[in-house]
Amino acid sequence: MHFKLESLTKSFDDQVVLREMSLVLSELKALVLIGPSGGGKSTLLRILGGLTDPDCGKVWIGNAERPNDEAALRNYRAHIGTVFQSFNLFWHLSALQNITLPMTHVHGRRQEEATEEAIRLLERFQLANHAHKKPAELSGGQRQRVAILRAIAVQPDIFLFDEPTSALDPEMTAEVLDIIAELRAEEKPFILATHQIAFARRIADYVVFLAEGRIVEHGPVDLFFQQTKTQMCRSFLQTVLKY
Repeated sequence: MHFKLESLTKSFDDQVVLREMSLVLSELKALVLIGPSGGGKSTLLRILGGLTDPDCGKVWIGNAERPNDEAALRNYRAHIGTVFQSFNLFWHLSALQNITLPMTHVHGRRQEEATEEAIRLLERFQLANHAHKKPAELSGGQRQRVAILRAIAVQPDIFLFDEPTSALDPEMTAEVLDIIAELRAEEKPFILATHQIAFARRIADYVVFLAEGRIVEHGPVDLFFQQTKTQMCRSFLQTVLKY
């Protein structure tokens, strides 16, 4: 999948969050974003997902340029599966209903068909016994897995994961990372922002290091970690890998 950022810029009030960010990848499969908090990862993903508008610049995912008008953005968003660190589930709906809702309301699938697919996914990822539980009755790891299944169910062109394990304990983190690893094995394109550096090294094809709203360094995963070029990136990796 072709991927391109061209002079992407975004500010909130007087704070510049993204600074003329540009990148071209002829083949995007598993792209991992790393870097310090506040470096621009979440804002970039929200722009890619059509949830936040840039001040200027352009984005291409596949052959499609990210549109700016709301009607076209609704269609654009329908082809992207976005998973947030805060789950973003509907608390009054069951796990099953959370998964089927976008299938029926956004993609126009029949309720029976959507329910059948949701149950299949819940069974596949060991959540069938929790299908009729509401989010408050689920653990953090279970909630995040439901959020990922909701994204999988609509068969998006690409997945965007924004720190999906940041609020989870180690066991729950492993559950979520297992699903992402399975998507990787199935060659589903995704962009993942994470502080899980060991997982990033195992799962990524390409790594981008963001800091201060800029792409400081990027490259194929093996070269990136073997030949870090900037002191900023070296210092970050030394800190997060210290223990």
